Amino acid sequence: MSDMVKHPETYFSGFIPERDGLLRKLEAEAEKEQIPIIGPVVGELLFVLARATGATSILELGTATGYSAVYLGRACAPAGGRMVTLENDPDMAARAERNLQEAGLSETVSVRTADALATLPKLEGPFDFVFLDIEKKDYQPALSALSRIVRPGGLLIADNTGFRDTNAFNRAIFDNPAWRSVQILSFLPMHSASHDGLCFAVHVPEE
Repeated sequence: MSDMVKHPETYFSGFIPERDGLLRKLEAEAEKEQIPIIGPVVGELLFVLARATGATSILELGTATGYSAVYLGRACAPAGGRMVTLENDPDMAARAERNLQEAGLSETVSVRTADALATLPKLEGPFDFVFLDIEKKDYQPALSALSRIVRPGGLLIADNTGFRDTNAFNRAIFDNPAWRSVQILSFLPMHSASHDGLCFAVHVPEE
């Protein structure tokens, strides 16, 4: 078995994906205004997963300025996919709409100013892919609604599962036979926080 690379965090920091001017602008704004964003490593991961699974119906809970929505929108747009993203803060939602327009994704991504927990029961679905990034205490209450609208075989990605407030969600999805899930503790440069957990879950209600 080969030895691990020395100083792995420094090593893997050399593989941060390239970004265009829009994404770099959003990163600079996030740093200046202390807006938590997923950063380019998780952004690229979302793009890869959405594209690899052929997702054409995507739901995002928690938009902020639209950073992650740009990655997901770009992943599904070539296949004619559509995405809905919910943001509770009207100012953030307006900023996200402008940024998505700049990205050329206005026809792909619909930004809704809405509380995620209040809106989830009203959504029709089914969704192929869901990205969960709202208040961490709200993850567990959102799970039952997501079980209804994520299609069988659909993918749920939850950010920040290393945060204490996600403990109820982490336990609930682990114990729920309708989901097959795995938690990954990762080093995520330019993510908030840089050492955090990600939950990957596939919806398997028929098993």
